[in-house]
This record gives sequence, C-alpha cells and structure tokens, in this order.
Amino acid sequence: MRRPVRLRTAAVVGAESGDLPAQLATLADEYAADVAVIVVGGNDVTHRVPLSASVAHLQETIAQLRSRGTEVVVGTCPDLRALRPVPQPLRSLAARWSRQLAAAQAIAVAREGATAVDLRRSVGPLFLAQPNEMFSMDRFHPSALGYRRMAEALLPALVAALRTPDR
Repeated sequence: MRRPVRLRTAAVVGAESGDLPAQLATLADEYAADVAVIVVGGNDVTHRVPLSASVAHLQETIAQLRSRGTEVVVGTCPDLRALRPVPQPLRSLAARWSRQLAAAQAIAVAREGATAVDLRRSVGPLFLAQPNEMFSMDRFHPSALGYRRMAEALLPALVAALRTPDR
C-alpha cells in the first residue's frame, strides 16, 4: 500500500504520561489524524510515577484521540533491564516496574479499542544484545538505530490501523 503521509509530532524528550494531555493540546482541537502513535512509560518508571496515574493519563489520551476518529497505536513501556548504567538492584526494580507498567498499558489500550505493541518483546532483545548500537551516548535514550528498530516494530500495527474499514 502506497500513500502519502503527513507526519506531525507532539513528542517531547523527557515527557511522562502526565504530559500527554498537554502534548495533545499542542495540536489544534479540530486536528484529527488517521492514526496516532504513542510511546510512553520509561520516564514514568524512572521518575516513579504511580502505575495507576500513568495508565489513567494514557487511557484518557487514547479516549480523546479516538473521539476525534483517530486510530491509536501504543508502544508499551520498554524493557528497562537494558539500562546497564543503572546499578543493581535498581536496574532489577526498574525492569520489574517496566514489565508491570507495560502489562497495565496493554490492558488499558485494549479497553479503549486501540492497538498495543509490546516493545519489551519486539525490540527489548536487541537493546540487551547490542547496547552500544541501540543506545545513544547517554546510555538511556535510543540511538537513531534504536529508534529505527522501534519504528519497525510499530509499523505493522500502524499499517493495520490505516486499513480499518473507514480509512
């Protein structure tokens, strides 16, 4: 399927799920995309945002987008056990919290009629096996290749969302 694509982003580096409403507000109220992609959670874990609050912000944002007629694809919280600069036992805690958040996000995403992509399973092994290539210089954020692999993991769900009957 070939079709022109216009990309708009409201993403902000360092944002948490609580920032999603403000990010959505940067788009005009009448703006309705065919599909929106949300990847959130890592900063929620590292900043210890309560799981219930994180999921509630995500769910509200999905509901708003869906009310505009927008299909939504969510990349769930990535696997934070790949953050090697974080010392143990904190890395193990972050890994457990990231798994819990990803699972809760997947449930909330399904509840709102959106599509979840499990980034822990789809790209987590790459980040664990190739940290020098997958992470940027700060060892926390993905490198260009890491973001590319995440985009490749999200792409099938994105294409499927565009193939819904009303698209």
